[in-house]
Amino acid sequence: MSTADFVIVREHPNLVSYVDLLQRKNAESLSFYPLSVFEREAERRRVWLGLLNSEPCGYIYMGAVGTDVRCHQVCVQYDARRKLYGASLVAAVEEYAERAGARSMTLRCGFDLEANAFWPSLSYRCIDTVPGGVRRMRQINVWRKYLQPPLFAGPSISPSKGKTDASIWRKRSSNQSQSRFARGKRLIDYRESLLEDGEAKPRECWR
Repeated sequence: MSTADFVIVREHPNLVSYVDLLQRKNAESLSFYPLSVFEREAERRRVWLGLLNSEPCGYIYMGAVGTDVRCHQVCVQYDARRKLYGASLVAAVEEYAERAGARSMTLRCGFDLEANAFWPSLSYRCIDTVPGGVRRMRQINVWRKYLQPPLFAGPSISPSKGKTDASIWRKRSSNQSQSRFARGKRLIDYRESLLEDGEAKPRECWR
């Protein structure tokens, strides 16, 4: 995909190093993936790079193509934002996924991020809100777009809004050991215990 000055590629000598650097610069807005993940996924051609005037300016990291495709990350560097380059990256992956037979694309977005205004502008609908990790006490909005007309789309919900709060995490003297908890039920139970032990009260946006 290309315009006069913007091109999307899946191979580039600086792809992995640029993506890893941009992820680290935007660590508070993105889920973290180690360099080895980007190296592996670049080989699988699941990390697409946006080039502006032949220089990297953003990327999108997609999951395996199935009935639904996960958009793990999309990020554009600060000086290239609000110029439709992010939308172009998303559109390129949607087109690729649809041609490969996918019926939808789904992603997760922290409730405090400006990106929650970006996704509905691309016809994504919020379908769920789930608890995030214990460090930020962030709710996660789940967004989905149907690439092909579904038999049953299901209801949409209003995305959750709020601010992250790391105060509980900082107060826990045992947070270092707790951070080793596996994702899943134990992490959710631990998150709930923090809210119930009197150190914090749920906010309205934590519904």
